[in-house]
Amino acid sequence: MKIIFTLLCALLLSTSVLSKEATPVARDPVTEARLIDLAKDMRCLVCQNESLAASDADLAKDLREEIRQLIAQGKTDKQITDYMVQRYGNFIRYKPPVDATTYALWFGPFLLLLVALGVLIVVVKKRNKQEEEAPLSAQQQQQASELLGE
Repeated sequence: MKIIFTLLCALLLSTSVLSKEATPVARDPVTEARLIDLAKDMRCLVCQNESLAASDADLAKDLREEIRQLIAQGKTDKQITDYMVQRYGNFIRYKPPVDATTYALWFGPFLLLLVALGVLIVVVKKRNKQEEEAPLSAQQQQQASELLGE
């Protein structure tokens, strides 16, 4: 009986240790929906592979709260996005705009792919040409015949 009581106490204590504080949500569901819509298109600066809406990092929580405050101040979605970009740079966007500073980001992978395909084609053609130009000498043909048992 003591063992069961001890296990129950340990179970109760462990759940209180693992519990987290509830994340605050806006009182207005329209504001919260707008926040989620904006935060989906922004990158968590800590996680970098998660959206601001999905991230559980402390900085992401702070940024979501900041967006809530901007919404409460009556800012438009464009004003909020511009503010976040001004403060954190285009990196905060999942889809940065195509401009002079992001050409490498948008077109670099395609250029690298084209260069890689070009190199592959040149190497294959060169290898095929070398194989055609180098026939076996008489001695090599004799060795091959001996090895094949002819």
